[in-house]
Amino acid sequence: MPNEDFVEYKRREYCNDVKCPIQVIMNQKELDSSEYNELRDICKEHCLYTTYEFHHWLVDKGYLLLRPEQKK
Repeated sequence: MPNEDFVEYKRREYCNDVKCPIQVIMNQKELDSSEYNELRDICKEHCLYTTYEFHHWLVDKGYLLLRPEQKK
């Protein structure tokens, strides 16, 4: 449900903005290489940041969290 007046969050935008050390290394690896995927698994299972930090980053950057209204 894209809206012309808004920009969607880009994948790993937060990670790059906060200069996550794992993301910095991932950026130097070839996409989908074994090294890249090993680092990605670290992110998926043992992220260095909390949802609290991510949520506040989203708010600080002006992002809005939206979902469709549930029809009864």
